[in-house]
Amino acid sequence: MKISVDYARCEGHGLCADQAPHVFSLDGEAELIYRFDGADVPDEHRSAARTAVNVCPVAALRVVS
Repeated sequence: MKISVDYARCEGHGLCADQAPHVFSLDGEAELIYRFDGADVPDEHRSAARTAVNVCPVAALRVVS
């Protein structure tokens, strides 16, 4: 499973990081850090990553495969 992140759309709410802290985090300036950019999300984090995609209030995250 891969996730596409629209960094321009992200507003730094942090809900994704709350739901999937091993996949997403925010830096000190509330900029999104996606740990698996360009790679598959490991199996053990997929469920949390899907939840994170679904809770994004600005639809900055999308499952692409």
